[in-house]
Amino acid sequence: LWTSMFRAFDAAPTSINFAEVYSALQTKIVEGQENPLAIISTAKLYEVQKYCSMTNHMWDGFWCLANKTSFEKLPKDLQDIVTRNINEAGLKQRVDTKALNDSLVAEMKTKGLQFNDTNNDAFRTKLRSAGFYEQWHKKFGDEAWAILEKYTGKLA
Repeated sequence: LWTSMFRAFDAAPTSINFAEVYSALQTKIVEGQENPLAIISTAKLYEVQKYCSMTNHMWDGFWCLANKTSFEKLPKDLQDIVTRNINEAGLKQRVDTKALNDSLVAEMKTKGLQFNDTNNDAFRTKLRSAGFYEQWHKKFGDEAWAILEKYTGKLA
């Protein structure tokens, strides 16, 4: 999915071992990297990259998985407690991540990293014209695509 997205932007995505990202940026083997701000900060990638474009091109959450059969064997009141608390924790995690990202932007700016805002509509237009949305709509199917577009608005 992500490789095809970068190809749709006419980039040449390259998968490399994360342990080599710093040196690959430093030696210009790659021209950029795609990681969350916490990783950029922790790995000190701001030392070997000058710019960070805030594209909002993906969202990846933390997953809480359980065995459906076992979960359904729990009494209904326990299922409700687990479900409610997982949902509440997920919402709190989003708030925490936003606060962390805001603080990391401020911190990394002081270390010389320049942040660029982008035009999300231009990204979507390019993905449409490259056939990205059409390709993934076919792969995921109408039901999943409808759920996605419920939250993103019309994509394809």
